[in-house]
Amino acid sequence: MILISADGFRYDYAEKHGANNLIAFGKQGVKAEYMLPSYPALTFPNHYSIATGMYPSHHGLASNYFYSPRRKQFFSMKKEETVTDGSWYGGIPLWVLAEQQQMLSASFYWVGTEAAIKGIHPAYYYHYNEDIPVDRRIQTVVNWLQLPPERRPHLITFYVSQVDDAGHDYGPDAAATTVAVKWVDSVVQKLYDAVVSTGLPVNFIFTADHGMTRIDNINTLPMPPAVDTAKFFIPRGFEMVELYAKNKRDIKPTYRKLKKQEKGFTAYLKARLPKHLHYGVKDDKMKVIGDILLIPDWPNTFNFSVTRPDPGAHGFDPVLVKDMRTVFYAWGPGVKNGIVVPPFENVNIYPVIARLLGLSYSHKIDGNAELADRIVK
Repeated sequence: MILISADGFRYDYAEKHGANNLIAFGKQGVKAEYMLPSYPALTFPNHYSIATGMYPSHHGLASNYFYSPRRKQFFSMKKEETVTDGSWYGGIPLWVLAEQQQMLSASFYWVGTEAAIKGIHPAYYYHYNEDIPVDRRIQTVVNWLQLPPERRPHLITFYVSQVDDAGHDYGPDAAATTVAVKWVDSVVQKLYDAVVSTGLPVNFIFTADHGMTRIDNINTLPMPPAVDTAKFFIPRGFEMVELYAKNKRDIKPTYRKLKKQEKGFTAYLKARLPKHLHYGVKDDKMKVIGDILLIPDWPNTFNFSVTRPDPGAHGFDPVLVKDMRTVFYAWGPGVKNGIVVPPFENVNIYPVIARLLGLSYSHKIDGNAELADRIVK
């Protein structure tokens, strides 16, 4: 089983930008109308939701950047000391599930694989490094598959960032984004051809963490005057700003002032967030969600720096902002042929991969087996 993520690959990119190989793989196997990321539609939360079958508020990686009042620490996707610390990561990711059942796993990048989660790493993994050429990455996958059976991984994750990079820098409609999509399309074909040459029966899933949208990066939202920044811990945020009160008595007065200042955004208490986000106080299993959340109205975004943000962004509610939605293709000997499935949430990939690999689980996840029933032979 090879699970591929092309960061920021929007639900309509294959047709929009001419990813002909992926379109063909979808016709050969399974294609979803689209896949809904979990909220917030950001990289770390959603890669780990795919891996665990749990919403971000349940597995603990609630955002790319957040604060833990219990630990009195900030989590940052940019800091090695937090990224590699397994105590931040809840749930049982697929590679841990596999290793617990004596099945080897490997990763050429995936959120969480650099940390010892429940004391376990994939048998083979790499620390994230964009400088490794993609041909070398593909050859490494082939090398893993050519290992003797007792050393061969049966679950492999594979990640590329180019589409997300182009979408941020130039926007989802730009020529540079077309180039990035076509490059990823060629990489998937090259990886597939190399894997087929091993003669092994391998299943593939191609997906992404979120989509991409064009924002108003000129008329950005400043910090509302109601927020006394000395009274709150405020992690980095653009499409969602979380306020963690240093003194709980400051929450309600600040919230009341914010409600009077709403223009281009909505202020929420954690207890009053829309239920479909699965991000409220009852969902906050790891106690890492802010006391007050400021959510801009698309295509607005917050910006607290002097530099203009990139034209492309994500992180919005995927139910309301369709540009957040992403892709799902699956093909291989264990997958049904030539079917299109209705939209589903990304937490439902976990049962599909578990079934394809013959892995069992009894712990509670947010995904269900409906997608697996539809597409696995």
